[in-house]
Amino acid sequence: MNGRRLRAWIVAVALGVLALSARAAPVFDPFTEVGIDAQRRGERIATAARFTDQDGRSVVLGELLDIRPVLLVPVYYRCPNVCGPALATLFNMLANVSYRAGVDYQVIAFSFDPAETPEDARREQERLAKRWPQLARAEGVRFLTGAAADSEALAAAIGFRYRYDPDLKQYAHASAVAVLTADGRLSRWLYGLGYQPTDLRLGLTEAGQGKLGSLGEQLLLLCYHYDPQSGTYNSLVIHLLQVGGVGTALALAVFIGVTLRRERRAPDEEGGR
Repeated sequence: MNGRRLRAWIVAVALGVLALSARAAPVFDPFTEVGIDAQRRGERIATAARFTDQDGRSVVLGELLDIRPVLLVPVYYRCPNVCGPALATLFNMLANVSYRAGVDYQVIAFSFDPAETPEDARREQERLAKRWPQLARAEGVRFLTGAAADSEALAAAIGFRYRYDPDLKQYAHASAVAVLTADGRLSRWLYGLGYQPTDLRLGLTEAGQGKLGSLGEQLLLLCYHYDPQSGTYNSLVIHLLQVGGVGTALALAVFIGVTLRRERRAPDEEGGR
């Protein structure tokens, strides 16, 4: 084999190896791998999933459900990015609503990282307790860890998709809080870090299905509508005024157009007489 053929053979082998490598290890794209399936509203969570809480107690998810709505937070406690701020945002919002943790609602944070332990969960609880001691240590607030099969089943039931990135050694995931009814059905999602105490209060009131909140708070729901795209509640009155304003502007434009057209026709009709 001469030098030219040898070089051609080496290039061909190298290209073949690269093609096989690309086929065997596709590029990880978090934008296609992770997200939230918002259409799961009304579906029941995986009540048979078993976890361990921050105190080392084994719990079955369905046994935690009672007459109170639930704020379910998918996280992992060693997350270097958004999970810590997401939990801090939630607790800060809860500190500004009149409902009481453990009395009016429950908070259940669950880790989807099977490598995490109750020690990781307890460390997260203590971190939050430095600023919100009563809230973080309330009876109805739990920080759970568990096996991969249980966390995957729970995440799938609420439409929460996450993936592990082996290159970064981190989980790619969205940041959101699921609002559940007392019987464990998905009611609403609150996305990201931008929701407000009003969104949280209305979400809990709605998930309470008439059993949570005063008459005034129940009536307040009639004045707001939930936007599934933003995960927030917007004033229905303002929305109707905006729609009415657009309609008024269109009607005014049509009126002006008709008036101008009549004025243009008037000279032509007079000239033809």
